[in-house]
Order: sequence, then C-alpha cells, then structure tokens
Amino acid sequence: MQFLSRWDNQRLSTTTRGIPVVDGLAAEHVGSQGWLPARGDLALPALTLDETAFAANRDLFLRWCRSAGVAVAPHAKTPMSPELARSLREAGAWGTTVANIQQAAVLLGHGERRLLLANEIGGLAAGRRLGALLSAYPDVELHAFADSPAAVAALAEAARVADRHELSVLIELGAGRAGARDRIAVGATIAAVLAADRLVLGGVAAYEGAVATPDAEATMQAIAALMERTIAAFAMVRAAAPRLPLLLSAGGSAYFDVVARALAPAAQADGHATVVLRSGALFFADHGIYARAFAELDRRGGLVIAGTHHSAAESFRPALTLWAEVLSRPEAGLAIAGFGMRDASFDQGLPQPLHIFRDGVEQKGLAASVSVTRLNDQHAFLSVAPDCPLDVGDVIAFGISHPCTCLDRWRVIFGVDAAGTVTRALPTQFG
Repeated sequence: MQFLSRWDNQRLSTTTRGIPVVDGLAAEHVGSQGWLPARGDLALPALTLDETAFAANRDLFLRWCRSAGVAVAPHAKTPMSPELARSLREAGAWGTTVANIQQAAVLLGHGERRLLLANEIGGLAAGRRLGALLSAYPDVELHAFADSPAAVAALAEAARVADRHELSVLIELGAGRAGARDRIAVGATIAAVLAADRLVLGGVAAYEGAVATPDAEATMQAIAALMERTIAAFAMVRAAAPRLPLLLSAGGSAYFDVVARALAPAAQADGHATVVLRSGALFFADHGIYARAFAELDRRGGLVIAGTHHSAAESFRPALTLWAEVLSRPEAGLAIAGFGMRDASFDQGLPQPLHIFRDGVEQKGLAASVSVTRLNDQHAFLSVAPDCPLDVGDVIAFGISHPCTCLDRWRVIFGVDAAGTVTRALPTQFG
C-alpha cells in the first residue's frame, strides 16, 4: 500500500492562509525563508506551533506516563497532522487515537499502524465503510469501541467485509455521552462480541471528560464512580476472555492523573493488561482551559515523576500562538484586529494578547493594556487602555484557549523555533 503523496512535494500559495506569496512556494522550502511572524512576514492572521514547547510537553508527558505505569495513544483529532502524530509515536507513544473512520483513513494513509478508534462508528453502512478501509490495510492493529449489540453488529460487518478474523472491540463505559450505562448493557455487549465469529474482546474504555462539571469536588466524585464501573466491566471482560491481552483506556483529558491512579493498579493486578490514555490537547497546552486545568492538577498534588513532584502549570508550556495585525483604531478605547471566529477558538474563552510588536520590535508592557472583548467572523474587538499607544499595523501575538477548536480552523500551521522564526509548514487534514 502506497502512503499518501508527501507534503514536501506540494506547492503553497495564497489559497493557504498565512502564505505571503502569490506564485506558490514548495512546502519543503518554507523553513528556508527566514519568516518572522512578529515582523509581519506571514500573511496574517496565522497560527504557529512553538516546536520547542511542543517537544518539551511531549517529553514531559511521556516521562510521566512511564513513571505512572501507563501508555498513551495521543488523540489525532486535536491537530489532524500526520507529521505530529508520527513524531509522538516515534518519541514513545503506544499508538494513535482517532474519532471516526475518516480520521482513521488519514492516519493509515500516512503509515500509522496501531489505532484506537475511540467512538462508536454507527450502523451497518458505517461497518461496510470501515471494512473497505481495513481491507486496504490488512496489517493495521485497530481497536474499536462498542457500547451495545447494535454497535457490535456494525463492527462485525466491518470484519466480514475486510475478511479479518480478529477485530478487537473495547467495551465502552459512559455517562453524559456514549458508553454502556450499567452492568446489563455491558453484559449484553460482551455477549454480542462473543457471538460474532470475527470479533475478539480487546478490553474496556471510558471518557471521563464527559462527566466533568464546574464543581471540582463533584467532578472528582463522578470520575471516581465512572472508573469504578470501568474496573468492574474490565473484570467481566477478563472473565469472558481469560487468556487475552487486554486494554483499559481512558481519555486522559485534564484528569489524566486521576484516571491513571484508578486504572493502573487494576492493570498491574491483572498482569496481562495495559492502560492506554488518549490525551491529545495537552501536548499543545494553552493560555485558557488547559492552563486552568494544570493549576487544578497542581492543587491535586501536581505531576509525580519517579517520586519527584513537578508543577503542571509551570512545566507544560503553551505551544500555539495566533498572530494578527491591528487594522483600525476607530475610536478611543477600541482597536480592531484582523482575525475572528474563523481563525480562533472561542468556546472555552477568548484569545489573550501576549506580546505586541512594531516593525518586529516588541513593545514591552503594551499587551497588558489590551484585551479581546468579542469576535465577528473576521474581526476581533480589542479594548485598549486610554494611555496605550497601540497603533495600526502593530502585530499582536495571542494565546488561545482550547487547542482542538483552534487547530481545526487551519489547513496549515507554521512551526517556529525558539527565536520565533518559521521552520516548516505543517498541514492539517480535517477533511
């Protein structure tokens, strides 16, 4: 099977946001241009990835995973970047997580061969689509979720179409979203897998983020209850499959420490099971929802790696920056910047000004006098302090909140080095 055509054979043009050329540029030459977003060299707005911060987050979390006795299959839905998925796997990730068949096709087409399909796929038609995909990649190790006999039937259809003899099924426990709700539903799903000729029990899975609430104590109680149900379901699966290697998988999300403490002892006691987290966004961190989550994690005791405590808030570094230019100062106290809802996430908080540059030189202290108050499609409304000399043409670097819903707005993000110079163009493939 041939992998999809390499990105470095592509030519970029102004059809791609951020590219400041009209006639096109070979993607592999992007890193040699010496572009500085702070100087306005990119066609703004643009989204950049701090490569040093991303690598530091990756290495930190993988060290924590090893210390905690768990593995991770980072969720590819966050960046949908085959290059970044491969870099995480090559650094030590167990595999890659996808949310649907389309995402699985993208990652398989770029060489990934161990996937968690962390979702129910739908009905028999979806099963036939998955089966057609699997038939093209007979060497893939795929584990798919099911929370009902109907979901199992769809996976059995996929295995039939692909002519696979052992398609692994994880029984999903859930609350607030998908997932079997009680012991009866778990038992019925297990029985359906056992009755299917081409399926095999692969373990259990859950997503703890779906039970989170604004109340921290209530959230901890809800996650604890879900983990108890997950461990109980694991015992049922183990009884039905006494000799098979099994997985216990949880989302990880902002509560990776909580689920690891709950599930790792169960896997260790079993002796033939692996805990696989599916955390994805934390590799990017942010200045909003994940910054708050890391502060909360520190209140729970922080990161413990090989017996040493580390502050999550201080250790994880935001890697994404949104760059935009001031377009107008139409009245006192107001500025309009050239980005909007098409460019930035806003579901978990508005972007935050971090640094302001004029002709490539940082204007120290100005960012503290500016805040984003609302967004239109392609305009950001900035509140500006009366004495702030923000001017038309100034370039502002913004921190974002919620990497998942920011990255999916971009076909290309730009890697930057520690000096802020563009190193490469990274394509996203959200479909």
